[in-house]
Amino acid sequence: MSSGGAVRTLVVICAQWPAVATGRPPDVPVAVLHANRCVAVSPGARRHGVEPGLRRREAQARCPSIELFERDEQREARLFEVVLGELEQIAARLEVLEAGRCALVTRGPSRYHGGDRALARLVHERGQRALAAHRGEGTVPCPVGVGIADGPRAAAIAAQEAIDAHGGRRPLVVPEGATAAFLDPLPVERLVHARTGDPAARQELIGVLRRLGLRTVGRVAALPAPDVQARFGVSGVQLHRLANGSEVEPPEVGQPPVDLRVTAAVDPPAERVDRAAFIAKSLADTLHAELASRGLACTRVLVVAETDAGDRIERLWRHEGALSAAAVAQRVRWQLEGWLSTGRSLGRCTGGVNRLELVPDQVTPDDGVQLGFWGGASDAGERAVRALARVQALVGAEAVLVP
Repeated sequence: MSSGGAVRTLVVICAQWPAVATGRPPDVPVAVLHANRCVAVSPGARRHGVEPGLRRREAQARCPSIELFERDEQREARLFEVVLGELEQIAARLEVLEAGRCALVTRGPSRYHGGDRALARLVHERGQRALAAHRGEGTVPCPVGVGIADGPRAAAIAAQEAIDAHGGRRPLVVPEGATAAFLDPLPVERLVHARTGDPAARQELIGVLRRLGLRTVGRVAALPAPDVQARFGVSGVQLHRLANGSEVEPPEVGQPPVDLRVTAAVDPPAERVDRAAFIAKSLADTLHAELASRGLACTRVLVVAETDAGDRIERLWRHEGALSAAAVAQRVRWQLEGWLSTGRSLGRCTGGVNRLELVPDQVTPDDGVQLGFWGGASDAGERAVRALARVQALVGAEAVLVP
């Protein structure tokens, strides 16, 4: 524990990961689209003026030869297994924030490897080596940002700064207790990398701060905490604590309540991701129901999978806000997709999945859901969702496109 109660954390960010996951060479203009906007672009596209956030037509106008791909989160998670498998040799448990981004508590690994700076260098080298070896070209397809600071959100900002300031050529380690001083001169827009709360609400809050004349993180930190809470609510309080270097939600692995674990045996062992994912969906529904009966919501879940050959994988998945049953099932599918495909090719997984377990690693009081104007979900709607999930499990997710 460092000053302010925040835990020393290391965050790894692979820049523009959705574009890297397409497998195209870095010098080829590539853009990945979601909702008709660019969410990631390759270095080749940047040279033509294409940036994330542009609409499809504007990206094509700036670079007529650009290759456009729809976002595929399964593809991104499958390729990220290459990096995760390499980093798991340094730290036993990684917290996956999303494909292309992960975190780990530095306390144990840092002590073992000779300090924060030595650990950061090792993680940076291993990440780059894994990507270069997978591409088979001897070159790293994207900048790898590694940052260490007091707390996961500050570490994420440090990792992004390592990419923006140094091109990901070296890690950025913020000395213990100096996180507030590191953040002080940064533009307030950097807080967007902290990923606190809903993305749209976060962008709106940062826009309000800038219009109020609070152009740097230090100006936000200097505000009185009661005034921030009264004006901006929970999201504002989280950003204010971050700006002061005193985060209160570290990615610390705690002992979960045993009675909230849900486990399923897969018989016969599942060789296909679709079949294992269907069982995971049932587990996620059971877990969600158990949590709801206690008035709890899960913000971080531990997914454990075992094969009949004795292989085992554990991954922590975090989500800003509550993880719904569908979100948990989706993350299990991403994990199995990477393990059963990329993991097999790397020799880290053999046999079929014969056991799945979900453990709510961090829970919070459930604040409820704002219902629609005409009420909540109907039984018919729930039955339709279950039926569609069953059909997808039988014929494949890509085969069911229209309900």
